[in-house]
Amino acid sequence: MEESYTVTMEKVIREFDLECVYLPDLPENIKISCTRVNRPGLQMVGFYDHYEQARVQIIGKVENLFLKSLPTEERRQRLEEFYRSKPVGVIYTTSIEISDETVELAEKYGVPLLRTSKSSSDFMAALIAFLNVELGPRITRHGVLVEVYGEGILLLGDSGVGKSETAIELLKRGHRLIADDAVEIKRVSATTLVGRAPEIIRHYVELRGIGIVDVRRLFGMGAVKETEKIDLVINLEPWQDGKMYDRLGLDEETTDILGIKVPSIVLPVCPGRNLSVVIEVAAMNNRQKRMGYNTSVEFNKRLMESMGAGSL
Repeated sequence: MEESYTVTMEKVIREFDLECVYLPDLPENIKISCTRVNRPGLQMVGFYDHYEQARVQIIGKVENLFLKSLPTEERRQRLEEFYRSKPVGVIYTTSIEISDETVELAEKYGVPLLRTSKSSSDFMAALIAFLNVELGPRITRHGVLVEVYGEGILLLGDSGVGKSETAIELLKRGHRLIADDAVEIKRVSATTLVGRAPEIIRHYVELRGIGIVDVRRLFGMGAVKETEKIDLVINLEPWQDGKMYDRLGLDEETTDILGIKVPSIVLPVCPGRNLSVVIEVAAMNNRQKRMGYNTSVEFNKRLMESMGAGSL
């Protein structure tokens, strides 16, 4: 069973600078657990099938004008029915004036009532993106996450294989560290994974023989980053004589993380091999593939055409 997560109303209020019209409790005690939001137009006409009170409810100009068009008694009935359902929170957009009867019903049923000056569409898009990040499924993997030429590279491998040393070399070459040793990975959409470091070890790297180093202080703020999407997984392993490693790149390998298949490659580690340069090339090659050009496929195509021409 997939674990569920929550975010406090306090964090939402702080993130979007919301005006608190009424709160039934301290905002840090009000929990939101659903990434979806709702504009309750259908609920205002009495349709509550498939309605989820766990969703944050957004009331914009359209819903507000509809309510104003109703006779007083009917409007009161619709609003009471809506607030009786006890949604986790109701947010009015575009600085809409909130009537006294609305505040009265929110207080009666203990429903958080907030307001923003942003338009409904802009606010909904931003809120959904925020909730997807805060409430997304997550795991922690042992590894190193770095940004190389704008690509998020997750380095995996057994302890002692050289992940942290490789990350330091990449930092010296101008790239950025996101996490060392433990990487918290969240699924923020159906196709996107985002990684970050646990707060207690953020910006730190462990180097055997030296100890813990503070990357931010040694290399400057430009060498670190809070979060980064994961575009490529690189598995580092000790070189094994006799093992067949991919020489052409035609085999598209993936690693499944939280149900998302991320492109992955295996890099054998041996003395004298400059892993940082190889990882730079891997990052650029991965970006090139995402932009629609696959060197391996193109080379194989040219090779087949050459063989076909030679047989004539």
